[in-house]
Amino acid sequence: MEGAEAAGRGPATILILGPTAVGKSALALELARYVDLEIVNADALQVYRGLNIGTSKPSPDERALVAHHLIDILDPDEAFSAGDFRRLALPVIADIRRRGKTPVVVGGSGFYLRTLVEGISPIPPIPEVQRRAVRALWQAEGLESVRRHLRELDPESAERIAAGDTQRTLRALEVVLATGRSLADWWASGGAGPPLEVGAKLGLTLPRALLYDRISRRVERMAEAGWVQEVADLLAAGWAPISPAFQAIGYRQVVHHLRGELSLDQALGDIARETRRFAKRQLTWFRKEPAVDWIEAEPRVGQLSAALSRIGRGREND
Repeated sequence: MEGAEAAGRGPATILILGPTAVGKSALALELARYVDLEIVNADALQVYRGLNIGTSKPSPDERALVAHHLIDILDPDEAFSAGDFRRLALPVIADIRRRGKTPVVVGGSGFYLRTLVEGISPIPPIPEVQRRAVRALWQAEGLESVRRHLRELDPESAERIAAGDTQRTLRALEVVLATGRSLADWWASGGAGPPLEVGAKLGLTLPRALLYDRISRRVERMAEAGWVQEVADLLAAGWAPISPAFQAIGYRQVVHHLRGELSLDQALGDIARETRRFAKRQLTWFRKEPAVDWIEAEPRVGQLSAALSRIGRGREND
């Protein structure tokens, strides 16, 4: 397969995908015991410095065992898009391959992964005055007002973007106001750059009841680990509550709690509920992705054996 990663420059890239809390990072670390690999983060929040507990960011010990890339590269007030992810990830992947190692891209953002593999039409830079205008509308009238404008100008994006997804809603309105074209129109106009050579797509899955239980327990563990204090420290350091990093599920609710708008129990309940809905949307997206080898996340021994088998099969077909 021709593309950004020409054949003969080291092992092809492996993708590990699936819903939140299913165990993608754990599988990548297990694989590192048998495969000479480096991990490329495809989580849209782990790119932010200081967002550690609420993103399940790899620990310092885990990062010492296996090289991780695209973690802690942005401040909380910096925007990050799928196009930005591809632009940064491709040279990292190429370098890993040149050194004879296997790049393993790990993440649950279906659009980021699709953009990485297929490319995306470049959207012109949005003028800062336009960004400020959209955010002023959001602050003055609320997210529903922004969504109402988006439904009028770009109904396809309004339908696709979840009702509580502030960052992507603002981004979609910025694009259509600044360019006169919808996000869907930009995406449909063709990918930017050649495709990425992929050796295997490993999709982790669990019965829904087990996955939802994992999500609930993870939210509890994050709270016990000091998530609220983490957010309080970020705000005390001067990062504004309207920063892109704080619009994500979890961080948004903790900010509301710190403002006195939600009790801790209410905030954690909302986080678990929204995360379950997010996981459902992730599964819907990934089930439509081509060529995914689905692996049951439990039992762990069977999961690892299946993953190694799929990787080996992919290399035989190179």
